[in-house]
Amino acid sequence: MQWIWQSPQWPEFSWDNTAVAPALRAVQKKAGLLLGKAGETDSQLTLDTLLQNIVASSAIEGECLNIDSVRSSLARHLGISAEHNYPVSDRSEGLAEIMSDALLHSDHPLSAERLFRWHSWLFPENTALSSRPLLIGQLRGEEPMQVVSGSITRPKVHFEAPPRAELHKLLEDFIAWFNRTAQQPGFDPWLRAAITHFWFITLHPFDDGNGRLARALTDMALAQADQQSIRLYAMSVAILDNRKGYYDILESSQRLDGEAEEADKTPDITSWLLWFLDTLEAAMNNTLNNIERTLAKTRFWQKFQSAGLNKEQVKVLNRLLDGGDKGFADGISAAQYQKVTKVSKATATRHLADLVAKGCLEKMAGGGRSTRYRVLS
Repeated sequence: MQWIWQSPQWPEFSWDNTAVAPALRAVQKKAGLLLGKAGETDSQLTLDTLLQNIVASSAIEGECLNIDSVRSSLARHLGISAEHNYPVSDRSEGLAEIMSDALLHSDHPLSAERLFRWHSWLFPENTALSSRPLLIGQLRGEEPMQVVSGSITRPKVHFEAPPRAELHKLLEDFIAWFNRTAQQPGFDPWLRAAITHFWFITLHPFDDGNGRLARALTDMALAQADQQSIRLYAMSVAILDNRKGYYDILESSQRLDGEAEEADKTPDITSWLLWFLDTLEAAMNNTLNNIERTLAKTRFWQKFQSAGLNKEQVKVLNRLLDGGDKGFADGISAAQYQKVTKVSKATATRHLADLVAKGCLEKMAGGGRSTRYRVLS
């Protein structure tokens, strides 16, 4: 088995432009739509989006963060007023430092020292995040770096990173490329972000945290491509939604196929680029849907702010308008209304009838006990 970094052509990549072009056009179109929506959003949406990105990036690695603590740290670093100031930790401060440095200072050159600093922020000294001692703020040790699963007696090696002896030069080459291509005419910025992610995570330069730093670097590259819209979509959330696909495409793309191995061909990363661009488009779609939902909610309350609704009705309407995991995609029944608001069955029925009469809700198909209600579109 040979790995992609063992190719004589590394790190020269090739891809099928015919296959990639439609995915690139889709991303460019969605980025334009997001840019047009940027003026209709507020700082809280930026805070929520970046928070989701941090939380999702850690969740990809199986780590569950204290969301309130990270939110407070992030708000402070971005200069955004938070509704509640929760206690922060070295962990939350470090994660917020990385995100704010990657996005607010995306125009600053990348360096090994900057990456080492990010790694130190990712692993505060007094935070035990690993079962083994880590080299923090420096390149990994001499032992082979492998991604392995299975039993000790029958391990399966999914990937092996370049040896430590070559790592310093390989990382220098990556950093030089990253800085050189930041404003390079003719180099598509979305492809550059995809290559950034793949190249860095293939080097695997640190003991731990390589995936999280790869995603932070990707955010930095995306910020260099579009400083406005990057604050509105969360790439890591879309990756988390297809976590298995993420690891599968990395594993298959990091293996040097037999044809390339025999012919010394330039490593082809078409499959990775397509997966990355599709996932990026999904992240942008999620944001566009959320923005439209927020605007629809604003328009709704402008229309019904003087409708004389009680607090239970307002609570249910907000749940319906918010949609997503907290909403009721198939409408709400009287029994669900009763459960959410803690009112009696008779009161729930009366409240729903009042909302229909005022034009807030409409009955959906069906009747009797199965009657459901949705916001009047």
